[in-house]
Amino acid sequence: MKFIECPRDAMQGWPHQISTAAKTDYLNALLEIGFDTLDFGSFVSPKAVPQMADTAAVLKGLRPGNRTKLLAIVANLRGAEEAVGYEAIDYLGFPFSLSETFQLRNTNKTIEQSLAEVQAIQELCIKNGKQLVVYLSMGFGNPYGDPYSPEVVLQWAETFAGLNIGILSLADTVGVAEPDNIATLFSRLIPAYPGIEFGAHFHSTPYAWEEKIAAAYNSGCRRFDSALKGIGGCPMAQDELVGNIATENLAAWCARHQVPMPFHITDILDAVQKAEQLFRKDLI
Repeated sequence: MKFIECPRDAMQGWPHQISTAAKTDYLNALLEIGFDTLDFGSFVSPKAVPQMADTAAVLKGLRPGNRTKLLAIVANLRGAEEAVGYEAIDYLGFPFSLSETFQLRNTNKTIEQSLAEVQAIQELCIKNGKQLVVYLSMGFGNPYGDPYSPEVVLQWAETFAGLNIGILSLADTVGVAEPDNIATLFSRLIPAYPGIEFGAHFHSTPYAWEEKIAAAYNSGCRRFDSALKGIGGCPMAQDELVGNIATENLAAWCARHQVPMPFHITDILDAVQKAEQLFRKDLI
């Protein structure tokens, strides 16, 4: 099981500004745990996501070790050009929505324009020794009436396979995924594209997370995004009830089902305390 911890997802929509020093201290604590990857920040417009304006400054203070890789989100080629200049960054993540409506809302580009961005960013990553992770946003459906079916997801997987994208993460951006749909997608995608690592980035209400994890894991998925305390979700989706899967819940699920983890569950409990200190409700 690969744990992809997503503090960037938790921080980006937090209602008060978190200082650079506080972000850096928190991220360095997470780097000591043993997550496979830390989604630590993003190189996007500070007007769109003010909380991430200091990503470059935060990165300078990080102490990445040998175990945990760093991932930065980018929304266009300009952001990717900045991100690849940092040796410490291993992965660039690009949010590619299967919903035209949401892609315009999230990146101010059409799907066709975004595909061209992916192609250019992939070339940039290859040239600079980075790996591109494409998030298939609205990967389990959307509330906007845009065309969606498992076949749409399969068609896009074929497109990205043709671009030699090595990691595709299906993102449940607005929390609409159901176990049957999750199982259908992963059970079809994983055998069809053995050269691609498929991940799950679920957003969920606090009561629906377990069935989503079980459906994906039982269908072969071994890469899961989560965030401590379940904080986060996409600010562009504008749904306060839908947050990330809580890392402590994911770890507890693994422990109950005897799924090997890259760290001890008590390490997560210590990290939860740090998250509670950083994301204090009384400061809102």
